[in-house]
Parts: sequence; C-alpha cells; structure tokens
Amino acid sequence: MTDDTSTADDSKAADSSDDRVRVWLVERTYSDDELNIVILVYATEDGERYHRRERALTSFTGATRETKASLLVPRNSLGTVDDPETRAQYAAEASRVAAKHDPDDAI
Repeated sequence: MTDDTSTADDSKAADSSDDRVRVWLVERTYSDDELNIVILVYATEDGERYHRRERALTSFTGATRETKASLLVPRNSLGTVDDPETRAQYAAEASRVAAKHDPDDAI
C-alpha cells in the first residue's frame, strides 16, 4: 500500500518531476467480507484511472488519519476503469470534489 501523503500542490495533472498523479476521493464503502475495513477509492478527474485504499475502521481516529480530498499517487499505482458507467460516475464525483475542496481538505 502507498502512503497517504499529499502535498499542497493543487495541480490536477501528473507531477512530471516524480510521475505522480492527482486523484480525488470518489467513493467510501465498507468491505463485504471484512466488517472493520473501509475502502476508499480515489480517481482522476476524467474517471479513467483509480487508486484504491483499504483502512481499518479504527484508523479513522485522530488528525493524522484524516481522509484527504485528494492524493498524489505514483502513476504505477493506478488501475484502469473499464466500465463506461463507472468511469462517468468517477469523473463526475472527482470533478465535484475538486471544485469544492482543496487537495488537503479532510472529508
């Protein structure tokens, strides 16, 4: 798993200096098979790429474990969204979150 580090850089595209990509929170769900796991899905604003994180429900306490509106993640940690409906949903939600929040906002 990658770390939750995000920067104040508000660019929404790839960071060419280290090949990281800005992704925005698009989905927060509970795991079906693990009751204490929360699944966070971040996506690019075009909805074509996503990054998934799993966190223990108990890890959501304290300021250091806030869920950020956006992350910068390595390009190689992104998956491809193949389903057109999911891609459209992720694009809409990522764009909404990006317009409403700064990257470091806790949501």
